[in-house]
Amino acid sequence: MPMRLKASRFALNTVIAFVLSLAAGAAHAEDVLDTGDTAWMMTSTLLVLMMALPGLALFYGGLVRTKNLLSILMQCMFAAGAIGVLWVLVGYSLAFGEGNAFIGDLSMVGLQGITPDSVSGSIPTYVFVMFQGMFAIITPALMLGAFAERMRFSVYAIFIPVWVLVVYIPLAHMVWGGGYIGDMGALDFAGGLVVHMSSGFSALVAAIVIGPRKGYGKEAMPPNSLPLTVIGAALLWVGWFGFNAGSELAADGTAGLAFLTTQTAATTCLLVWVIIEWVHRGKPTILGAATGIISGLVAITPACAFVTPLGSIAVGAGAAVICYVAVTMLKPALGYDDSLDVFGVHGVGGAWGALATGLFISPAALDALDGVSHGGQIMTQMTSIAITAIFACAATWVILFVLKLVMGDLRVSEESEHEGLDVAEHSETAYGSPS
Repeated sequence: MPMRLKASRFALNTVIAFVLSLAAGAAHAEDVLDTGDTAWMMTSTLLVLMMALPGLALFYGGLVRTKNLLSILMQCMFAAGAIGVLWVLVGYSLAFGEGNAFIGDLSMVGLQGITPDSVSGSIPTYVFVMFQGMFAIITPALMLGAFAERMRFSVYAIFIPVWVLVVYIPLAHMVWGGGYIGDMGALDFAGGLVVHMSSGFSALVAAIVIGPRKGYGKEAMPPNSLPLTVIGAALLWVGWFGFNAGSELAADGTAGLAFLTTQTAATTCLLVWVIIEWVHRGKPTILGAATGIISGLVAITPACAFVTPLGSIAVGAGAAVICYVAVTMLKPALGYDDSLDVFGVHGVGGAWGALATGLFISPAALDALDGVSHGGQIMTQMTSIAITAIFACAATWVILFVLKLVMGDLRVSEESEHEGLDVAEHSETAYGSPS
């Protein structure tokens, strides 16, 4: 081959290789679908849905009196239906649209502009929409435990979607959608602020505004079925792996870390809670063990990808102590009737988890924050906790105040409360005919 032809071919090959390298770089810079990540995220989405139905429904349903069991199941199921539709219509757009520092825009109303070919990271955008929609469904459902056995269903049916629009969606945007709290550097991997603090602090306000159950503090109100509660807790535990590890939006090492720390914090909190209860009350209880599991899962939620496995033990142990005090001492001391301890577990546990994210952040996670000091991150976490608590409490109070003006009494009549919400609100009974 002539030397000139060899040189020309070499130059041509060099140009082709350069162009291909540019094309490959551009492809890597864009979102590229990964089928493994997609399969994992579709599985995670189903796991989170299982947390709400049947997990949370059974967990709460077993804790109320028999005459109110179906009302709890109905409220959980209604939240899934109402928020499922709301999320597709406007929720996703307001949470993840560009908007401003506090709320997204309406550019994706009805998911317009999103197609089966749309990709977010390495998964279809439709899958991301669904995954985030499950978070929007379970968050208000968590809250209903605080005012269980006494809110009118018609009020609940309006309160839940309004609360999601006014409280949950702005917080989701501020933390995860490019808004104010995320921009200030606060870390919340899977929802300590957005899910648990928002529902827990809102639940406290709702419990105070609506008032205690008739006979609260004077007559026994035992759970109707602790086996149902334990089954619900177990389903929540399993589903939480999709909740936390799924928040990485990929099947990678960070998801694996979140998977492990979630389990470790839950088991630690369960163990420490049982020991505390054993020492404090003389006997450990299955209800205490189940509450310990949930408290540990709540606390690790914001921190699961930012702490080491040893750090997750500290998070879980701290949650056991703090949530136990909130449930067994703080509530009786202040006298509010949070029926199923939503504030003590989710509000207090979520706040502890957000703070613990800063306290126990791993060196690797801290290094990735570009020069942020350990103390600086702790202060940022504390600021995010204060913003979330104040916003959730104030907004919830305003919503309930307006609903009372428009709809009248927020709670059922005294006769209906005595009869039970299953019959009074739904004309059904959980076990056979009403006596």
